[in-house]
Amino acid sequence: MRFLTPVLLSFLATLHAAAQPGRPPAAMVQNVTDRYFGTTVIDPYRWMEQPGPAFDTFLKKQATYTDSALAKLPLRAALLARLNELDKGAAAPAGGVQLLPGEVYLYLKAPAGSQTPKLYRRQGISGAETLLIDPDRFKTATEQYSISYFVPSPDNSRIAYAIAANGSEKPTLHILDVATGKDLSETIPRMDWEYARPEWHPDGRSFFYTQMRAWPAGAPVTDLQKNKQVRLHILGTDPARDQLILEAGKAGRVALDAADTPILLTLTHTPSPFVLALVKHGDAGEVSLYRAPLASIGQPNTPWVKICGRADEVRSFVAHEDDLYLLTSKGASRFKIVRTSLAKPNLATTETVVPPGPALLDAMSPAADGLYVSEVRGGLDETWRIAWKGKPVPERILAPNAPACFVAGTNHLLPGALIASTAWTGNGLAYRYNPATKQFTDTGLLPKHPLEEAAGLESREVQVPSHDGTLVPLSIVYKRGLVLNGQNPTLLTGYGAYGKIQYPYFDPEALAWFEQGGVFAVAHVRGGGELGEEWHKAGQKLTKPNTWKDFIACAEYLVKEKYTSPAHLAGEGTSAGGVLIGRAITERPDLFGAAVINVGMLDALRFETTANGVPNIQEFGTTTDSAGFRGLRQMSAFHHVQQGTRYPAVLLTTGTNDRRVEAWQTAKMAARLQAATNSSKPVLLRVDYSAGHGAGASRQQRNEKQADTYAFLLEWLK
Repeated sequence: MRFLTPVLLSFLATLHAAAQPGRPPAAMVQNVTDRYFGTTVIDPYRWMEQPGPAFDTFLKKQATYTDSALAKLPLRAALLARLNELDKGAAAPAGGVQLLPGEVYLYLKAPAGSQTPKLYRRQGISGAETLLIDPDRFKTATEQYSISYFVPSPDNSRIAYAIAANGSEKPTLHILDVATGKDLSETIPRMDWEYARPEWHPDGRSFFYTQMRAWPAGAPVTDLQKNKQVRLHILGTDPARDQLILEAGKAGRVALDAADTPILLTLTHTPSPFVLALVKHGDAGEVSLYRAPLASIGQPNTPWVKICGRADEVRSFVAHEDDLYLLTSKGASRFKIVRTSLAKPNLATTETVVPPGPALLDAMSPAADGLYVSEVRGGLDETWRIAWKGKPVPERILAPNAPACFVAGTNHLLPGALIASTAWTGNGLAYRYNPATKQFTDTGLLPKHPLEEAAGLESREVQVPSHDGTLVPLSIVYKRGLVLNGQNPTLLTGYGAYGKIQYPYFDPEALAWFEQGGVFAVAHVRGGGELGEEWHKAGQKLTKPNTWKDFIACAEYLVKEKYTSPAHLAGEGTSAGGVLIGRAITERPDLFGAAVINVGMLDALRFETTANGVPNIQEFGTTTDSAGFRGLRQMSAFHHVQQGTRYPAVLLTTGTNDRRVEAWQTAKMAARLQAATNSSKPVLLRVDYSAGHGAGASRQQRNEKQADTYAFLLEWLK
């Protein structure tokens, strides 16, 4: 331990005392008792689930208390200034890049001075940028808008785009006429906000879209994501009269449950008389797929033919001429790619294009010259190309000066691909790959941060034995020359749900953390998809405890190897990762000095009573059966908070426009921890009234939230 003089100790104690807030506003207790299969569960804060003045008042008091406490943190102002400097000093990277015929690039970018990304068009790699859509033109005194997604028409003359206010994920669709730069008169509300985007008809004068139902006032909140509809919109007509194409109970041969999301997909890129109906079953990874002649859509008795169902474990597909390529985990935990006929599909006689192997098959992208396949091997991305013609022989694509790369985009009408690379320690570049010459050209769409080299970051990939001996991948990032003395402030994050992979990425603003001597680590826990579908299912429903136990094992490894110690270690989880961090601190409060819970799922027993809880039954289970209740009871952090426990300092964040995890989930957990903890460390509830689950946040919102988080952690990890 460093030697501290009595004077310095006194000075630090004064700062620490000044940063400590008083008691938070107490939450009203009104116990509600539930009985689940013979088990009694008491909920003291059920009243928060009902919108109204009582909950609004509680949130506002908590927000005022937290804002005041965070503003007093010694490093907060300096960290915010540094984050703004890091953000301002870098060229804006492009996102959502689409490559179009004529070597046209469409992409989102937030230039210096702008708060949210705008849509740009570039003709050729070295062409000048043209601003197409600026969401700021919708801005009002109380609402900041952002682009949710954009879809160009087949001839690129029009762009269907959705915008939403204040991170609400309630997008409204607009149609831009590229030639005039003006929107068409019609708009379409209640667009699906997660899975479905408009799909243009080959004629370019109409498109199919998936829309949420217009439920009457007072309808149960659990109905809001049910019975989604596919409709056909013809440009220049009233959307209120759009023809209904697919709906639960009225889809004929397309089987749709109320919680399913139907999506109609046209095949404008490849000569085909068919369209496909994709059915997303809640938040499950497996999909169902049907095909029918395009000419029959909208007519009575459309002859839909089923290609696959959930039991076939298909995750994604690519159509090329009469071939249909399917990415499936059926008999292949790390996936395989098979091929069948689009005209006469038969999964019993498919041809295996890419067999299962030690690497994880992650994604497929079609180009004119072949199928580009992304793999994950040892935590690194690899890219392979398989020509359409002849025997499928994968060809490795290696980007220059990069140990790994992935496909950032393709277009079925164009040869080659956009190939990008990244790492925990710095950005790679985004290249245009030419398969004929095997040459790479830097597009400039993913510029390096000017401080990337000077940052001097290093990373390590290790395998950590968990509670049952299973090896869990752990990524650790730190500044070169780090001293392993057990005193480094360390932020360990994890997710572990839906089979999602936590890919390596470089966040320039995280330099503010590393400059304070911080260590950053990512636990690739079970429930995620880093090691395939078996890894996902090993952290799902009744096996969910593996998720937080893996996280705890990774935390113990960081302590054992002297990267940090419990007093200097923080855990973090976001959204479904709220289960991970919530249960980690309730099971091992002694292991963490602080925790950050962002828009977290924390009361798992009540999550299915929310609009987004219905589709999530596929991932987490339901309290309507005994096994589901047992699993949800285990993963519900709210119900594992114990009175009189020394909990770490906890910062919980929520946005009042969150449609995925309602604000009351976070508020209930905050109230429970505030009432239960007997440590001197604070439990703070940070509320953003102009934000939702995270999408659409402005630059300033992100920087302020990051400054609050870093300042909070550095204060309580001393």
